[in-house]
Amino acid sequence: MCYPFVILSNPARPPVANLVIIRTGSYFTSLRSKSSFKADNMADSRTMSIDLTRDSPTASQKSPKGEDGGSGLTLLSWNVDGLDTENLIERARGFCSYLVMYTPDVVLLQELIPPYVQYLKKHAVSYLIIQGCEEGYFTGMMLKKSCVKLVESEIVTYPTTRMNRNLLIANVTLRGAKVRLMTSHLESCKDHSGERMTQLREVMRRMQDAPDDVSVVFGGDTNLRDAEAAAVGLPPAVCDVWERLGSREHVRYTWDTRANTNKSHRYTSRFRFDRLYLRPASAPRTPRLASDSMALVGLEKLDCGRFTSDHWGIYCSFTTTHSSDEAS
Repeated sequence: MCYPFVILSNPARPPVANLVIIRTGSYFTSLRSKSSFKADNMADSRTMSIDLTRDSPTASQKSPKGEDGGSGLTLLSWNVDGLDTENLIERARGFCSYLVMYTPDVVLLQELIPPYVQYLKKHAVSYLIIQGCEEGYFTGMMLKKSCVKLVESEIVTYPTTRMNRNLLIANVTLRGAKVRLMTSHLESCKDHSGERMTQLREVMRRMQDAPDDVSVVFGGDTNLRDAEAAAVGLPPAVCDVWERLGSREHVRYTWDTRANTNKSHRYTSRFRFDRLYLRPASAPRTPRLASDSMALVGLEKLDCGRFTSDHWGIYCSFTTTHSSDEAS
C-alpha cells in the first residue's frame, strides 16, 4: 500500500476525504487534457463553491493545537508545478485533498499560475490568498481566515534575477503570536548558483533583521544544493527546521526523480530543494514558535496516474513557547 505522506510524530495514515470535481471556468478548463476533466456535463445548478478546508477530526489529531483557540502553527510548503498543464485539474484536486487532510493554518506555494489560483479561490474558501505576482508563474500564500490575521504583505524583487523571482512576505498574527511568513522560489538550475546564493543571503538578512518580538518562518523551493547552503550559512538565531528535527533521511529529499515520475529525466537525482527556516522571537515574555514535527506529502499517485506535483510538499507543525521556556 502506498502512503500519501511520511510523518515523524505519527505514522498512521488518515483516510482521504471524498472530493467533488467542479467546473472552474473556461480559462482553467482550456488547459486540461481531453481525458482529465469529467465535470463539463454537470448542470450549472450543481456547480457551487465548496469549502474544502473545514476541520476534520483526523486533521485535528495531527495539529499541535486544539480548535482555533489553541496554540501553535501548522504549515504546508509546496511547489505545485502549475507550469505542467497535463492533468492540471486532477492535480489541483489532489492538492486540495491535502488541505482537507491536514487543514494547515498557512500554505506557502511556488509555481502557481492564474488558473490554479482561480481554482483555489473558488474552492478553498476558508483561506485568504496572497499572490507574489498576477501573471506568468509565481509564489503565493494561503492564510486560514479563522485563525491567521493579515497585518500587511510585501513583495521584494531580487534586483539581479533573470527569472523574475521575488520574495513574498506577510506579517500576521496567529493566536496571540506575531509571525512573519516568507516564501520564495529561488533561481533555478545549476548554472545560476551564484544568483541563488545571493537571493538566499537576502532571505537570511531579512529573517535576522525582523523585530525580536516576531517569529519568522521561511518556506519555499530554494533549489539549493547542500554546498551552496553551507557556503551562505545561517545567522545565529536562524535554524534549518529539517536539521533541528534530527535530519531524518526519510524526509530529506523533496525532489526525487527515482520516486516521482511526473517528469522524464535522463538521469535520476535527489535534492533537498524545498526547505524551511525558522527564527523564533526572542523578546521577554513573547510567544515564540518552536519546530515540532515534519512530514513529506504528495507521495501517492492520483487516479490519473501522476503525482500532485513533481516536488513533494512539506508539512510542518510548530508549538508556541515563551522566551523564558527551553530553547527550541
